[in-house]
Amino acid sequence: MGFVDEYNMSMLTDLYELTMCASYFEHKKLGQATFDLFIRRLPPNRSYFLFAGLEQVLLFLEKMRFTEEHIKYLKSLGFKDDFLDYLRLFRFSGDVWAIPEGTVVFPNEPLIRVTAPIIEAQLIETFLLNTINLQTTIATKAARVVYAARGRPVIEFGLRREHGTDAGMKVARASYIAGCSGTSNVLAGMVYGMPVFGTMAHSFVMFFSNELESFRAFAKTFPDKSTLLIDTFDNIAGALNAIKVAKELERQGFKLRGVRIDSGDLVAISREVRRLLNENGLDYVQIFASGDLDEYRIDELLNKGAKIDAFGVGTKMGTSADRPYVDIIYKLCEKADDKGEFVPIMKLSEGKATLPGRKQVYRFTDEGGNFVKDVIALEGEKVGGEPLLVKVMEKGRVIYNLPSLEDIRKRALDNVARLPDKYKRLQKAAKYPVRLSPKLRRLIKELSEKLRETEGAVAGSS
Repeated sequence: MGFVDEYNMSMLTDLYELTMCASYFEHKKLGQATFDLFIRRLPPNRSYFLFAGLEQVLLFLEKMRFTEEHIKYLKSLGFKDDFLDYLRLFRFSGDVWAIPEGTVVFPNEPLIRVTAPIIEAQLIETFLLNTINLQTTIATKAARVVYAARGRPVIEFGLRREHGTDAGMKVARASYIAGCSGTSNVLAGMVYGMPVFGTMAHSFVMFFSNELESFRAFAKTFPDKSTLLIDTFDNIAGALNAIKVAKELERQGFKLRGVRIDSGDLVAISREVRRLLNENGLDYVQIFASGDLDEYRIDELLNKGAKIDAFGVGTKMGTSADRPYVDIIYKLCEKADDKGEFVPIMKLSEGKATLPGRKQVYRFTDEGGNFVKDVIALEGEKVGGEPLLVKVMEKGRVIYNLPSLEDIRKRALDNVARLPDKYKRLQKAAKYPVRLSPKLRRLIKELSEKLRETEGAVAGSS
């Protein structure tokens, strides 16, 4: 999971979730309901999302509990004893369907569908939105960075500027899912079993009498995996010192792994450093670049002919700086009537209308397996294509074999590879076609008319 223990996160919710649930309880509104979690619209320069965060959601739901400490605090907020007694015994008992992590998804597609007693379904909203928002935002950003790198390794370097310790863990996880080769975050490496990478800071170089001494010291400590930071004083002088150390390592039977450039004209510097390395028989030494990089900057560098073998990407990827959130929501789509039968429901707010009923997402591919279009249909409607939503929880228990992080990553890389390039362009990407099925369109029309008529009548009578 992450640095924060999700098992104790039951109170990580907005107050209005609890106040609504207290009112449901008092008025004995305890029937079943179904909610969809989905992303309403695309941010600028995005044409797809890479879904991430499901594992944390499922583990949270299975272990969600309210402790006596929680109950005591809620009592101080004025909640009534009978509702607090209900929370003491709270266990999530619902069914959950979800699209597997690592799947490429699009706006308005249900990513998670929850069917449960209304109080249970309502109480989990905030945690689900928080968890899926962060990881899907970062996975999507990281997928774009990896795509821009054109097969060159990308290392997630953003821990020190990410928004808190839990975010730092989940950013590392989501970035790795999206195709990053690893992270600088040591705890993430330990918890998730992903590769960790690191070089040195400018302070290390500056602490020694001179740059060459610092390089020799570091190479002595790590003779088989040293990457030397060469831009503390002068990139070219730094490269020449790195070449001296590389030759010294060769005589000892080792190889310098790489040099890192963190500032300056990365195109011109990388070209000159590559020339110097190659002239000295060090074509195996990699040039690693870092410093305010994102997908746009990486694309620009490579278009200009930069000789860079790998990238360290921090702040702008770890915070998704150009769009640090997605427009993710969790909305009621059906409720049980007095007979216990489910009836579809939808929201009609201008610009925020929702899709009614239980739905499935079907994906269509061409003969080569590439994605062609998606169709959102009512559950059970026959439209063809591959259904994406699978049942992951039944009666509050996880029934889904949680895939390993490596398997999620493989799914993500396969999904992105099967998305045609016109949808992956960093700017002005084509819009992927997502259609509504005939039955769903018909239900929307009929239900919209009925709700306007019913609600208008109620408002007129009052």
